[in-house]
Amino acid sequence: MRRLRISAISYLNTAPLMWDFDHGDVGRHFEISYTLPSSCARDLADGRADIGIIPAAAYAQIPGLQILPDVAIASRRAVRSILLVSQIPVELVRTVALDTSSMTSVALTKILFEKWMGGGRIFTSMEPDIEKMLEQCDAGLLIGDPALRVDRRKYHTLDLAEEWIRYTGKPFVFAFWAVREEALKEADPALDLLAVFRESRDQGLCDESLNQIGREWASRLGLTEGDVRMYLTENIHYRLDHGCLEGLRLFYRYAAEIAAFPPAPDLKFVEPIREAV
Repeated sequence: MRRLRISAISYLNTAPLMWDFDHGDVGRHFEISYTLPSSCARDLADGRADIGIIPAAAYAQIPGLQILPDVAIASRRAVRSILLVSQIPVELVRTVALDTSSMTSVALTKILFEKWMGGGRIFTSMEPDIEKMLEQCDAGLLIGDPALRVDRRKYHTLDLAEEWIRYTGKPFVFAFWAVREEALKEADPALDLLAVFRESRDQGLCDESLNQIGREWASRLGLTEGDVRMYLTENIHYRLDHGCLEGLRLFYRYAAEIAAFPPAPDLKFVEPIREAV
């Protein structure tokens, strides 16, 4: 048996999910690294990680993955951290700079334009610097912490999770934990991965934990502690529940229809440990 390698996202919205790994004893069972969402996917695809909180789109592109049930980064309302930013109304936008950090948000942007906001836009991948993006394009897609830092009083902004929910009536799932099937064979059979990741999320969303996360992250992002707490408790939904699974399957269907990425396989979940009778 060996310690499984976890690739996690270095954004605020992952902080509650990683609580026990960063603050508890459970971290000693794993090797943990932090990176960007798209890099988490590459780490799994290349075998550098065994478990990753991957963008939803990556599940369609990396074979041999299983999903840890019940835990996700999703939204059932405006999410605040996935924004289309421009200096002109969205109906006038013709060119869009896409943040290279997330395949899922890129696909979501293309789906929204193609299905509901008018097709024919030109998309260009760029680093997430909104000033440079708007020098070259009409609008820029920002995700995660860079989006939270945007002064929305200066721009036209569109919250893409809010738009998805408005058009589909379904929650949107941005990311979830996925495990390489080969790694499951090498894991300690006594280690209940489902319980470990659920409990870490639950501990991270306790009042005391949220207060500490607020203190640590507010100054980093130029937000108040109240803003940080509201984002984590109201804008982000951390459960991969029935409604989120419906939204996820619909996202995969639409993405395949517009060829944003290949058709996704059926959702396959890690099974709970069965106790001996």
